[in-house]
Amino acid sequence: MRYHPFALSCDICEPRSLLADLLNDAHLRQQLRRAQRLAGEKLVVAFVAEFSRGKSELINAIFFADAGKRVLPATPGRTTMCPVELAYDPEEPPTLSLLPIETRLEGLSLGELRSQPRAWEHVVLNVKQPDELSQALTQVMRTRWVTQDEARTLGFWDDERPDENPPRDAQGRVEVPQWRHALINYPHPLLKQGLVVLDTPGLNAIGAEPELTLSLLPSAHATVFILGADTGVTKSDMAIWRDHLDTHNLARFVVLNKIDALVDPLATAEQVAQQIEAQRQATARTLAIAPERVFPLSARQALAARVAGDAKGLAASRLVELEEALSQQLLPQRRQVMQQVVSDAVEDVEIHVARRLGDARRQLAEQMLELRGIRGKSTAKVRLMLKRVEEETAEFELCTTRLQALRVVHSRMLKDMLIGLSSDRLREEVARMQSEMSASLLNLGAKKAFMGLCKRLRGLLEAGQASGNEIRDMLGASFTKLNAEFGFGLALPKDPDLARYLRELELIERNYVQYLGLTQALRLSQPKFMEQFRRMLVSKLRVVFENASGELELWSKAASAQVDSQLRERRRGFRRRREALERIQSAAGELEQRIAEIESQDQRLNQFLGRVSEFTSMVRLHSESQPMPLDDAGDIGLLRLNLPTSAEPAPVLLRHAEA
Repeated sequence: MRYHPFALSCDICEPRSLLADLLNDAHLRQQLRRAQRLAGEKLVVAFVAEFSRGKSELINAIFFADAGKRVLPATPGRTTMCPVELAYDPEEPPTLSLLPIETRLEGLSLGELRSQPRAWEHVVLNVKQPDELSQALTQVMRTRWVTQDEARTLGFWDDERPDENPPRDAQGRVEVPQWRHALINYPHPLLKQGLVVLDTPGLNAIGAEPELTLSLLPSAHATVFILGADTGVTKSDMAIWRDHLDTHNLARFVVLNKIDALVDPLATAEQVAQQIEAQRQATARTLAIAPERVFPLSARQALAARVAGDAKGLAASRLVELEEALSQQLLPQRRQVMQQVVSDAVEDVEIHVARRLGDARRQLAEQMLELRGIRGKSTAKVRLMLKRVEEETAEFELCTTRLQALRVVHSRMLKDMLIGLSSDRLREEVARMQSEMSASLLNLGAKKAFMGLCKRLRGLLEAGQASGNEIRDMLGASFTKLNAEFGFGLALPKDPDLARYLRELELIERNYVQYLGLTQALRLSQPKFMEQFRRMLVSKLRVVFENASGELELWSKAASAQVDSQLRERRRGFRRRREALERIQSAAGELEQRIAEIESQDQRLNQFLGRVSEFTSMVRLHSESQPMPLDDAGDIGLLRLNLPTSAEPAPVLLRHAEA
C-alpha cells in the first residue's frame, strides 16, 4: 500500500523554505562548494631560464609596464636569486613575502610553510609609487656569504658534482640566496582572474629546491622557456630543458629573447629577419618542438615601447605574438573547465529541485483528489477516514525497523570503504616506498619504488570505487523496496566517479618519474632531501585521497540522508492529514477553503519550477558566452552562493526565486 499525506504543511510548499532545504542537501552543497573551489583555482605559468636570458625583463614587459618603469630587477647578470610567485589575493594587501633560506634546515616543505605566516618576512608594497615598488622588489636579489659546510647543508654545494658548484671567494665562502622563496601579491588584471606567474632562478637554484622541481614546475599549466636569440640553445639551457621541461604533459612555449641584439647596421632588415627565422628553426629542431611554439622577441624593446606608448615599437618587439598564443592556449582551457563545473552544478540544482517539487506536487494532487472525494459526505464518513489515517500511520511506522537495519549495513560498508582511502593507509604505502628506496644502492631503485607506490595507490582508488558501487547497488535495491511498500520517493544521486582522481594520480606519477633518474637518486640518498621529498609527496597525495574519500563519503551520506528527510515529511504529512480531517469534521465550510489553498500552493510550485528553469538556462548561457565567467573575487558570478551553514537560504538564488 502507498501512503500519501493528506495535507502538506505550508513550510514544505513555500519556495523559499524549499530552496533552503535544497541548499542544505549534503550532495548539492558539496557540488556547489566544488564549483566555488575550482573557480578559485589558479592558472600557473612558469617562466624558466638560465641566468641572464632576460626572464625578469619579459615579466616586466607583460605585467608591470603599466607602472611606467622597470619594476622587477632586470640588470645584467644574476638578478632573481630565489623562486618568485606573482599572484593576487584580494583578501591581502599588496605584499612581498620572503621565506628565509634557513627554513631548509627545518625539513618543512614550501606547502607546509605557506600556512605559517610567522615563518615569512613581509614587506608592504606601495603599488601607486613605482620607485618605492621597484626598490622593495630588489629584495629578491639579496644574497649572503656562508661557509662551504653551510652551503652543503643548505643544498648549494654538491661534492659529487663539483663542476656545478658556485665559486668561492678569497676566504673560501660561498654566495647563496638570502631567501628560499618569494611571494608577490600584486593587483594586476590578469592576476585577479586567477593567473599565477612562477619566476624561477637558474639551473643551480632549480636543482637545489625539491619543491620547485618536484611540485611547482610539474603542476604548472604552461611553461615559458627563455633563451638568448644571440646564443641559441646552450649546454646549460639544454640541461634545464632535458631535466625539467622535456615532458609532453606541459604546454610549452619557447622564447628567443634579445632579437634586438641581432640587428646589424651592415645588414638589411630582410637579412636580419632571415637570421632570426633561421635561429627559430634551429631552436625548434634542437628542442624537438614545433616551430610555432618558438617566439623570437625583444622583452627590453617591448617594455620600453609600452612605457612610452609606442605602438610601432611594441609591434617591432613581437611580444604581442607570445601574449596571444598564451591567451589562446590557456584561457580557453580554463573557460572549458569552468563551463563544465557550472554545467555540473546547474544540473544538480535542476535534478534536486525537480525531484522535490515533483514529489510535493504529487502529494498535493493526491490530497486534492481525496478532499474533493469527501464533498457532501457525512460526518460518519469523515470519522472513518480519520480511523483509516490512524491505521495507515501505525502501519507506516513499521518501516522504522527496516530503516534501522539499512543504516547499520550502510554504516559498516561506508567504514570499510574509507579505511583504504585514509591518510594512515597512505602514509603506510609511502613509508613502504621509502624503505624500498633505502634498500637499493644509493637509492638507484627510486624510480621503480615510486612506480610501485603509484600502482598500489591506483589499486586503492579502484577498490574504493568498487566499494562505492556496492553501496550504490545496496541502497538502490533498498530504496526500490521502500518506495514500493511505504510510499517513499527515494532516488540515488548521480553516481560518484573517481576517474578524475585516478587521472590526478597518473599526472603526479608522470611528473615525478622524470625527476627520479640518476641525478635525483643521488640527492635522495641525503636524509634531509629524502625527508623533504617524502613530506612533499605525502602532501600532494593526501589532497587526492582526501578529495576522493570525501566525495565517496558525501555521496553516500547524501543518498542515505534522504531517508531521514522523507521519514520526517511522511510523519508530518500524516499529522497534517489528521488535523485537516479534524478541522473539516468540526467546520464543514473549511473544506472548500482548504481545497482553494491547495490549488494556490500547486500554482505557486509550478511557477517556481518555471523560474528555476529560466535561472538555470541563464546560467548555462552565461557560462558559454563569457570568455572568463569569474567576478573580481575569482568566483562564479551567478553561482556565488555564500552557502549557509543553517537553513537560511542563499541570497542570490532567492532573489531569482522571488523575482
